Amino acid sequence: MLLGLGVVGGGVARALTEKAARCAQRAGVPLVLRRVLVRDLERPRLLTLPEGLLTDDAEEALATDCDIVVEVLGGEHPATEYIERSLAKGHRVVSANKEVMAKHGARLLSLASERGGEIFYEASVGGGIPIISPLKRDLSANEIGSLRAIINGTTNYILTVMSGGVDFASALRDAQQLGYAEPKPANDIDGHDAAYKLAILASLAFHTKLHPDDVYREGITRLTPRDFRYAAELGYAIKLLAIARRDGNAIEARVNPALVPQGELLAKVDGVLNAVQVEGDLAGRVLFQGAGAGALPTTSAILADVLDAAGSIAQGGRPSPWRYTSDIPVKPMSELVSRYYIRVEVADRPGVLAGIGKAFGDNGVSIASVIQKETDEKAQTAEIVIMTHAAREAAVQTSIQQVESLDVVRQVGNFLRVED
Repeated sequence: MLLGLGVVGGGVARALTEKAARCAQRAGVPLVLRRVLVRDLERPRLLTLPEGLLTDDAEEALATDCDIVVEVLGGEHPATEYIERSLAKGHRVVSANKEVMAKHGARLLSLASERGGEIFYEASVGGGIPIISPLKRDLSANEIGSLRAIINGTTNYILTVMSGGVDFASALRDAQQLGYAEPKPANDIDGHDAAYKLAILASLAFHTKLHPDDVYREGITRLTPRDFRYAAELGYAIKLLAIARRDGNAIEARVNPALVPQGELLAKVDGVLNAVQVEGDLAGRVLFQGAGAGALPTTSAILADVLDAAGSIAQGGRPSPWRYTSDIPVKPMSELVSRYYIRVEVADRPGVLAGIGKAFGDNGVSIASVIQKETDEKAQTAEIVIMTHAAREAAVQTSIQQVESLDVVRQVGNFLRVED
């Protein structure tokens, strides 16, 4: 049964009907599409399906006798409730829903285990990049130390365009015209989408239960072409990173724009591509890269899960329950230790650096370098870029507040963490 017949749902339905023989061969059992739930029966569709297959009645659809339920409705509700009802019947469920899995994944996995069902969700993170299965199986023997990812194609495209000197508003408009960004793009540019995906990945990597609300989040709207230019001069690219890192008995979980050394692989992931870098004690550093969104990559991931579920049923295999083995607290953002990039507009007169240096020094923040970048002689202002040594987040934030209060400081233009 298929819940949803949008772009991705249509791709899944087409594959199951037009490539039925190939799917049956690879699954080891015939796959028959029994029912498709749609919102509007009268909506014109390019895909022609057999008479009577479509329904707009959710109760009728959920009562269908089937083994596998594929959910591609999107959004938290009613998708969550439909998945719950399917799992309660012992069905295998395949979902591409990152919001549902991020917010309710632990409970749904537990329900599946209790009722003899199973939930597959490879398509919820990274589109066509295989990352869920490797974390569950191939890397399961590893103690994962860190996970760093570029997992939102929209923001990665915008940042790639901005690195060429384009301002944020123009880069966003370009992304919208190309169909990479939604008309209302807040979910992407404010980091919500990446936080959902990081919650899913970190829960798997650390065998714990991480909710999106536990993930610190910053978007990309404060970035300017100047930040990209200065970063490049210093040897860095700017990327929106989703980071989960084990730190003693806690984990660090955050989504924020960061400076990444140009020599690192993540710095070279451009356009709408996604990448996930995992570091394990046995496997070392592993990088997964590919198309992170789009109908075809997502359809690929969903169909792989369908074939996996069907093969398991055909062989009489019992679902393998996922076990959360630890309850690891999330480290407060104030305790993060990092290097920092800070761009400040100041009055162009003597004594400025002394005041700024004192504000940082009083809070135990060591400055690695201060470079004057631009001077506006008419306005009698200058712009300086400060790079710090490793320091605690709380101390840096306090320093910035004190710097902003100085009469020689016009504004703190931006503040970014350095991921090296």
